[in-house]
Amino acid sequence: MAKRSRNGSGKKGTDEELPSQSRPKEHPRTCRKRKSKKIAAAPDSAVLLRRSARLRGLSNRKNGKSDGKLNSVDFDCYLENIWRELPEDKKSSFAYLESMWFYLYTTKLFKPKVLRWIKGLDIFSKKYVFVPIVLWDHWCLLIFCHFGESLESESKTPCMLLLDSLHMAGPSRYEPEIRKFVLDIFKNEERPESQQLIRKIKLLIPKVPQQTNGTDCGKFALYYISLFLESAPENFSISEGYPYFMKKDWFTPDQLESFWLELPTLTKDSSEDMKNTAVSGESVSGSEDAIIYLV
Repeated sequence: MAKRSRNGSGKKGTDEELPSQSRPKEHPRTCRKRKSKKIAAAPDSAVLLRRSARLRGLSNRKNGKSDGKLNSVDFDCYLENIWRELPEDKKSSFAYLESMWFYLYTTKLFKPKVLRWIKGLDIFSKKYVFVPIVLWDHWCLLIFCHFGESLESESKTPCMLLLDSLHMAGPSRYEPEIRKFVLDIFKNEERPESQQLIRKIKLLIPKVPQQTNGTDCGKFALYYISLFLESAPENFSISEGYPYFMKKDWFTPDQLESFWLELPTLTKDSSEDMKNTAVSGESVSGSEDAIIYLV
């Protein structure tokens, strides 16, 4: 069971366990530290996370892979490894938000800061933007599609895809917060679109492969990102249905497991280093309480 962030929010922005099982021994590849992007010079923007903060579950690692719980630091590290493998010519079409940003947006303290960080990413110049979501002890993935296009375009339809590996929990529960999030992003970017048009942006929930336990949603979210990066079409219209590759048989459990085993690993030292130094005030303004902690 994971305890909630102590920033005063009533929401459960927590992380989850990965399945504990034996894994083949791998080459000890590590996650490189991600350089923080300086978005705005604020008094607290250079404050590093307190070194006294402890990330639980690190002692449970075997062969560099987490056999304990996939927390937000590890998720971002694995996502960075996926991103590093993407050809440079494809990166210009994509962007991604750090895994805590959506959760932090739902808190009063961090909402304006998250909107400022997003503005620094210039997401309206991208075809697709990945938004990891961790709420209610569960990971899922939101994708902004063609947000820089006309909201009335038919060939490059602005829309959102919500990929959830646990449909039985009701993914539509995320919609109210997603709608507020999108409205605030457009407003903060001083976009010309009216609120009426923005509210009409479709939120689509494809029937993607589902997890068969209560612990694998983090792996599914990462694999959704990896496959989308490989197969995303240049353009698609929602009048023609979901992107052709998004179906219940998009991938098999064996393919998911192979992806996880082959994903570049992180070691205890690299994860500790990331937690203490790489995740700086530019992302969470130096607040130890903003980290999603595990028990």
